[in-house]
Amino acid sequence: MRDTPVDLSELRADCAQCFGLCCVALPFAASADFAIDKDAGKPCRNLQGDFRCGIHLELRPRGFSGCTVYDCFGAGQKVSQITFGGQDWRSGTREHARQMVDVFPVVRQLQELLWYLAEALTLPAARPVHADVRRALEATERLTRQTPEELEQLDVGAHRQEVNVLLLRTSELVRAGGGRRKKDRRGADLVGARLKGADLRAASLRGACLIAADLTGADLRGADLIGADLRDTDLTDADLTGAFFLTQPQLNAAKGSAGTKIPASLTRPGHWTAGT
Repeated sequence: MRDTPVDLSELRADCAQCFGLCCVALPFAASADFAIDKDAGKPCRNLQGDFRCGIHLELRPRGFSGCTVYDCFGAGQKVSQITFGGQDWRSGTREHARQMVDVFPVVRQLQELLWYLAEALTLPAARPVHADVRRALEATERLTRQTPEELEQLDVGAHRQEVNVLLLRTSELVRAGGGRRKKDRRGADLVGARLKGADLRAASLRGACLIAADLTGADLRGADLIGADLRDTDLTDADLTGAFFLTQPQLNAAKGSAGTKIPASLTRPGHWTAGT
């Protein structure tokens, strides 16, 4: 991605600059993804004194696969180093720790919006809305740098709705090219669907539930995947070239192979090659 007024490195997690906030702020429910129950605000039992995970290299075999698919879009380091000026939740007051726990999910949502907006600015077909997108990106970035008190009061849902209007218009512009009739699977329930080899080029899969769906060899070039649930979706040998509004957490939650083609802005998950 390019031509954005935001440093894209800030939209990728830098755990070395974070105080393990995802291991503290987020709740876990014992399931196939997490081996234990954990309340929001309670440190995970695997979190060490240096804010690193004690079983990082063994998360999947130890029952914590949910941790391996999570990404904060850089919210961890921003909250740790900017919002709270480098003071961790252990060394501050109880109120300080509570604020960090409350603010982290808010900033995480804003950082995710920044990812979508930054990507929208790289899509030539969306040029008619680039000026509005840039203004929305700059406004969202300003929100991420508010005080803890301001962030606690922020109606992040209302801001998401405003931004989504632009993202939806971006999607319409991008998918309009090519003269093909575009499939609309927005919000579709496709749990376990058999879509092997399906032609989903330029389809809208916004918010579609594709849990455990078979998309082996499917053609997803130019598809809008914002908010699609790709947990255990089989993307073996699928082509996601040019698919947009796809995030690293979505890709991490899916299954894939060496033959799966992914957007250049994303990283091939390590567990794909591990066969798990």
